[in-house]
Amino acid sequence: MTLERWEKVTSWPLIIASVLFVVAYSWQVIADLDGSPFVWVRAVMVATWVFFAVDYVVRLSLARPRGVWFRRHLFDLAVVVIPAMRPLRLLKALTVIGALQRTVGARLRSSLTIYGAGAALVLIWIAALAVLDAERRADGANIVDFGDAVWWAFVTITTVGYGDFYPVTAGGRIVAVLLMCGGVAVLGVVTATLSSWVIEKVAVKASGDETQAATRGQVRDLSRQVAELTARLGEGPADPAP
Repeated sequence: MTLERWEKVTSWPLIIASVLFVVAYSWQVIADLDGSPFVWVRAVMVATWVFFAVDYVVRLSLARPRGVWFRRHLFDLAVVVIPAMRPLRLLKALTVIGALQRTVGARLRSSLTIYGAGAALVLIWIAALAVLDAERRADGANIVDFGDAVWWAFVTITTVGYGDFYPVTAGGRIVAVLLMCGGVAVLGVVTATLSSWVIEKVAVKASGDETQAATRGQVRDLSRQVAELTARLGEGPADPAP
């Protein structure tokens, strides 16, 4: 078994595991489960954690050299350590769209846009669940239902911060800090990608206009030369001296 073969075999199972984690965690928080449903949901979440942990250990053991692979795959380690990051694995399924683009620049921008938009949506959803889970039963809490939690996540990730809803617990504030940091990074990537697209369009248009102008000028020069040559030919050879 090689590293490439293992990654190919486990790619979609890991995406499915991410979906199961999102569904289980969402059900647990939104429905405020207890009793046997809570136990079953927790079992699914633990199973996904075990799957991600085994995948990471296997890939680390197959990698050569391991030190370089470890430094280049810190995100995979974070996925194992921080459960809320597992849904970000879903973004890999979306980047197939980027492969449909013809140029390298278009593929890169498409992948960055998909990652940015997908990461923003995932961050909003997971942060809303996490802050609601932390705040719901706290004294003096104002985020007590999922709708308020989603609204809080939207205004926080966009750095608007109306202040109508805010976390009061330590766990909720940690979620807020992570969401703000993630929001700044994601929005920065999206903004830079859109700026790059606009600049390229302007450059292409300017280049096209210059090319067209040069072509018209060359045609005019060629027409003038043809006219001069025709006039000379029409004059005929000079008469020989008597």
